[in-house]
Amino acid sequence: MGLMDFIKGELLEIIEWNDDSRDTISWRFPDEDKAIKNGAQLIVRESQTAQFVSTGQFADAFGPGKHTLSTQNIPVLTRIQGWKYGFESPFKCDVYFVNTRLFTGNKWGTSNPIMMRDQDFGVVRLRGFGTYDFRVVNVPLFLKEVAGTDHNFRLDEFADTMRSRIVSVFTDALATAQVPALDVASRYSELGEALLPVINPAVSGKYGIEITSFILENVSVPPEVEAAIDKRSSMSVIGNLNDYVKFQVAESMTKGGGEGGGGANTAAQMAVGFGIAQEMMKGMQQPAAGSTPPPLPAAGAAPVDVLTPAQVAQSLGVSEADVVSTLEAGDLKGKKIGSSWRVTRAALDAYLAE
Repeated sequence: MGLMDFIKGELLEIIEWNDDSRDTISWRFPDEDKAIKNGAQLIVRESQTAQFVSTGQFADAFGPGKHTLSTQNIPVLTRIQGWKYGFESPFKCDVYFVNTRLFTGNKWGTSNPIMMRDQDFGVVRLRGFGTYDFRVVNVPLFLKEVAGTDHNFRLDEFADTMRSRIVSVFTDALATAQVPALDVASRYSELGEALLPVINPAVSGKYGIEITSFILENVSVPPEVEAAIDKRSSMSVIGNLNDYVKFQVAESMTKGGGEGGGGANTAAQMAVGFGIAQEMMKGMQQPAAGSTPPPLPAAGAAPVDVLTPAQVAQSLGVSEADVVSTLEAGDLKGKKIGSSWRVTRAALDAYLAE
């Protein structure tokens, strides 16, 4: 082997990256301390960018295509190397290939619950998780702030760095949105889209990446809040308590008859069931312990023109809660002063005459 053959063997003539992985973001070309031949071929495939770094400074970048490396088409590198008068010589330079395709399905999640104030439950703790898609849009900034001089920067390293920052932005957005905990599940898509304008200015200016989609898959509450929600739903399903008790008694009667129970047993079940229902209704109608409703006017006394809900309830034989519910529905006309209702005798007579 002659001297020229040896020198030629120490020069790089083709520089390319055949990426067969799905999780590599950036890769440094292994030059093995070889110099790049002036006139060498650089092959950059689709969704790749080749970034040259000379003596620690970012030089030229090349997009997809086949490029001939010469002093004529690498102006930044030519200026850094100090070539003058078209000096044709090999050069030393680090070449980083960056994958600019869209990386999809990256997971994020809150490691600790998010404290927020909810209009239904007061202060609650929420957990959230989902996925996001991103791509590299500023190669020099990404290499400088994220990948560094890593020979093979992979997706798992990137995910560990970005997860906490994305959760922090999500926390701020959810706290300022003031969305009730019961409504979050119906607004996953809306919240995800609302977060993009908040996240992208921060991550693109600091890390050189763009998040193209942010998906909120689930927001959960602590078990005790779930139990409260279940109880609230159960009470809504039950509706009228008196009707519910009657239904339960009827079900018991049906099951008892099916098992061969006699008429006396059925009658006893009816008596017990209706007795319980009546006692429960009386308890709902009676005033709270330690308080008595205002008395109705004595017989022969002049009628009172303005009544309280308690007086109306006593005169009608219903609970005060039923009277207040009727007032709020507008069926019974009344005036609300602060938190208290007042009903005129004429309004009550008109309601009864309907």
